[in-house]
Amino acid sequence: MKYTQAFIPTVKETPSDADTISQKLMLRAGFIRKLSSGVYVWLPLGLRILKKVEQIIREEMNRIGGQELLMPAIIPKELWEETGRWELYGEELYRIKDRSEREFCLGPTHEEVITDIARKEVRSYKQLPLMLYQFQTKFRDEIRPRFGVMRAKEFYMKDAYSFHATEEDAGDYYKKVFDAYSNICVRCGFKFCPVEATTGTIGGTFSHEFMVIADTGEEEIVSCDCGYGANVEKAECLRTEGRRTIGETKTIEEVNTPNLKTVEEVSKFLNEKPEKFIKTLIYLADEKPVMVLVRGDSEINEEKLKGFLKCNQLTLANAITVEKLTGAPVGFAGPVKLNDNNIEIYADFSVENIVNGISGANKKDYHLKNINIGRDYKPSEILDLRNIKSGDMCPKCEESHLKFSRGIEVGHTFKLGTKYSKSMNATFLDEKGIKNHFIMGCYGIGVSRIVAAAIEQSHDENGIIWNESLAPYKVVIIPISYDGKIKEVSDDIYKQLSEKTDVLLDDRNERAGVKFKDADLLGIPIRITISDKTIAENKIEIKYRTEKTPKLVDIGNLLDIIK
Repeated sequence: MKYTQAFIPTVKETPSDADTISQKLMLRAGFIRKLSSGVYVWLPLGLRILKKVEQIIREEMNRIGGQELLMPAIIPKELWEETGRWELYGEELYRIKDRSEREFCLGPTHEEVITDIARKEVRSYKQLPLMLYQFQTKFRDEIRPRFGVMRAKEFYMKDAYSFHATEEDAGDYYKKVFDAYSNICVRCGFKFCPVEATTGTIGGTFSHEFMVIADTGEEEIVSCDCGYGANVEKAECLRTEGRRTIGETKTIEEVNTPNLKTVEEVSKFLNEKPEKFIKTLIYLADEKPVMVLVRGDSEINEEKLKGFLKCNQLTLANAITVEKLTGAPVGFAGPVKLNDNNIEIYADFSVENIVNGISGANKKDYHLKNINIGRDYKPSEILDLRNIKSGDMCPKCEESHLKFSRGIEVGHTFKLGTKYSKSMNATFLDEKGIKNHFIMGCYGIGVSRIVAAAIEQSHDENGIIWNESLAPYKVVIIPISYDGKIKEVSDDIYKQLSEKTDVLLDDRNERAGVKFKDADLLGIPIRITISDKTIAENKIEIKYRTEKTPKLVDIGNLLDIIK
């Protein structure tokens, strides 16, 4: 493509409302334009990159036996009601009505649609395993769209769904997809880390996120050299050996703490470390109240709690409910004598080693000192309920401290089990003629997210640095002046290279400095500069985007060098 024929509307100034490096560079390079909050137009150069990502993903999906289809973006309400997600999904779901007042949603994901296809078309175990995938625009009504195309109301992704006759086959296929996603990340040039993750609104028994490592990543992840990795929502906390010994316990003491509610306030007032405190929270799990205990220097992980309780809705109880259950305002609740109120108490591992701890007294303006587990309160269960934090040991090898880093999620794989096939009564006949529910897997990867993540991970002060597989053009030819002998040589090289690779000829009537800056901004991997001086020596100048110094090479060797 010649530059004068291409639509590449680059801009010098960084847009004021851009909040990430990728968004700034994509706007400046003319890849995208913002239409409204969270909605973007993909311009020709941006679309070239998007399609290259799509093709890499398609090749890897086909390699493991996937078959491509295309499902509608508009989904009838009735399908989502079968799984209960019409109400559970929340306000991110775009709900619309047609002229006949029938209700639909704009699909943020397609588990219901694909399960409906399978229950109608797949009858026998002989048709399994089956994996179907699509590339499609998805819709989510984000409350605060940000990070450019990474958290938009409309985004482009590949979603895949597999159907299996047995758990074993589903597990084996999950590993194949896991490897395919790893290959995609490698081919895109990423430094990445697959991590264990929560299943969220998709559901299922377990899942992994594929995280591109970047300082600007929206999520925090932990990892260990032993191979363990997880996002902070999922990361397991190691249960430490008990340090309590007989004879250490003291008598309970009630102390006045007027208007002091938080661990920080009471800790300072009593001159005690936060580690001595038992933070007490009241939750409503599907409207049933539960008390949750964690050490004062830690935070409750609500995803872990929700998963343990197997509830659909988990919310903190309001002030009225807390006072009704404990007899005291928020900030003064504690576990002592609360078992008498028939409320289940769940304690984090961190609580069981607290000796002579401090908690609310279930009495306004009072706390209790010297409370001890077993003697003064008895949790229903003790389990892992807190967020991982700096200094924690790896739960897998139990030998190394976990490393914290930031990442951008580009892919997510789920082992769904029978979550959707049971709710939608999707069955097949096994070899004995008995009806069974499909075992399912679900695998999503963000095509538009990959583009942004690649920029976040690979850029410099001059612009984008593309991996060769994603670059909109692999080579840019820059004639110092596009006339005379320079034009002749430039056109000849352009013709030869166009038969081998993606090449852009900058034939604009601009200063060389302008052309160089645009080439760096666009991130094109190889720059060829042609001038009267180099032609006189039968040479041309080659500069790689990742290197600072250009090289002079013989024109006759150019094709071999590019190859």
